[in-house]
Amino acid sequence: MAEETTTISVKILDKEYQVACPADEVDALTSSARYLDGQMNEIRESGKVFGLDRIAVMAALNIANEFINSRDSLASSTDQQVGRLTALSERISQALNEHKQLNL
Repeated sequence: MAEETTTISVKILDKEYQVACPADEVDALTSSARYLDGQMNEIRESGKVFGLDRIAVMAALNIANEFINSRDSLASSTDQQVGRLTALSERISQALNEHKQLNL
């Protein structure tokens, strides 16, 4: 069964865009558009980058960098959690073995 799509209007750098998306992703798309608009406005207001295409590329690079940093941080955190769980599992196994030895 096909997903229901909705067309929404988003405003980025004072220009309106009509974008189709699945109905259950409207809030996420709206939030993403607001974030992109904020990033692009910040770059434009810095006065260091001129032209819509250059502003868009700089915003894309900044957002990609944020994403990669978040992904790497999450991976590191996940690795730490796996390490902690492994250590905890080993401690539990050791405690159970000691308990078993005491009951013999």
